[in-house]
Amino acid sequence: MTSSRDQILARIRAANGAASPDADAANAAYAAIPRDYLAAHHAQDIVALFAERAADYRAVVERVPAGDVAAAVQRALSEHGRYVIPDGLTPGWLPAGVETVADDPPLSPVSLDAVAGVITGCAVAIAETGTIILDHGPGQGRRALTLVPDFHLVIVRADQVEPDLAGAFGRLDPARPHTLISGPSATSDIELIRVEGVHGPRTLHILLAD
Repeated sequence: MTSSRDQILARIRAANGAASPDADAANAAYAAIPRDYLAAHHAQDIVALFAERAADYRAVVERVPAGDVAAAVQRALSEHGRYVIPDGLTPGWLPAGVETVADDPPLSPVSLDAVAGVITGCAVAIAETGTIILDHGPGQGRRALTLVPDFHLVIVRADQVEPDLAGAFGRLDPARPHTLISGPSATSDIELIRVEGVHGPRTLHILLAD
């Protein structure tokens, strides 16, 4: 009878691509393990759960119809000024009259600090933790765009919300960089007093497009 130790080592060899006569058997045994448990523990509306958890992190969250995103963006941009727009952002999300600036060529940190904020999409969102994940693909821009400006407006489509971390990571390309955002940037390093806007935007505004 194969010991547990042998099974574990066989699986490690299989994962590493090492040639082993037991690799196929180990993979078959692993695939045969019953998985009749729940893949997620949230029976309720995961979009509503995401909105609730994101708000718990002090993000401003609005649920809007998909056709009203541009109007919601207009309302959210209360501060006059220029907003950075990453390449590939959905054109229909931008209202007329918003002063925008492209990140091409890449803006310097000083220039990014001078803008009113940044508007992006996202790659996926996690209901369980209220987290947004950027993979810095089209419509999201490079990492500095969402770290330097003091205001980040992000549009999340309802079909981008996954119940948990495992589901979210299953939709991501592991070869791309990932930035996980749970609420506005904050720290309590000094005398346990919460200070926002230290390592990123002071305000995170989420438009959840149903």
